[in-house]
Amino acid sequence: MKIGFIGMGKLASALVRGCAQSSFFKQHEFCAYDVYTPSLDAVKPLGVTAVSDADTLIRTCGMVILAVKPKDIPALLEANKAAFEAAEPFIVSVAAGTPLASITDCLGFEARAARIMPNINASVGGAATAVYCNGQVKAEEKETLLDFCRSFGGAYEMEEAMFSIFSVIGGCSPAFTYLYIDALARAAVKFGMKKELALEIAAQTVKGSAQQVLASDRHPYELVDRVCSPGGTTIEGVTALSECGFEHAVHSAVEAAYQKDRNMSNKKN
Repeated sequence: MKIGFIGMGKLASALVRGCAQSSFFKQHEFCAYDVYTPSLDAVKPLGVTAVSDADTLIRTCGMVILAVKPKDIPALLEANKAAFEAAEPFIVSVAAGTPLASITDCLGFEARAARIMPNINASVGGAATAVYCNGQVKAEEKETLLDFCRSFGGAYEMEEAMFSIFSVIGGCSPAFTYLYIDALARAAVKFGMKKELALEIAAQTVKGSAQQVLASDRHPYELVDRVCSPGGTTIEGVTALSECGFEHAVHSAVEAAYQKDRNMSNKKN
């Protein structure tokens, strides 16, 4: 299948870079259109063909990935409605807070459409991606989309109603985790360790801890208890985090991002 991207910003570039490291990339032809030429130039070395306009891409690709900013989706669909209706490609949106119904309403016909919600970790094959397809999508198209998402991480089919919360724990949380890693490293710098080394150690430990959660059948709190020796250093740090409102801060961040996503969705309905 020929797969085309309309928009080649940071997220789309991350998807391409992650996918390019997999066998999936070798099985399909990829092309892209973006009004910003340097963005296209950056992915050409990966084997992506630059297309001169959106109309050409829509009419020649079996799967069209809409990777522009959410606010630009309506104008993009309106300007290319004739091409979408004539070619009837499988449309995949990565736009946050943009329900599929708003896309099909703009087009004026029941398009075969899907939403995916990946994250920036796709560039290193470590994304978590939510996937939802409407009833018009063919079984083989869904499998191709799932294989595409698996090529740069894990793919999770779910109802569209779950996308708002997924966009937080799967989409926003890398930023939260980066902050946590940086905070650990800065604390180590305070006690004399070089920042570069501290960052590497903190990142490796977070990576290993995530692998432990995924590989274990134990609840994370059980894993916490396994690390905490009575009267030891770890339980001292854990209780300090609790006293400083660590969990409350995480919950507040999730709620704030969730409400923002819901507000975006409601404006489009």
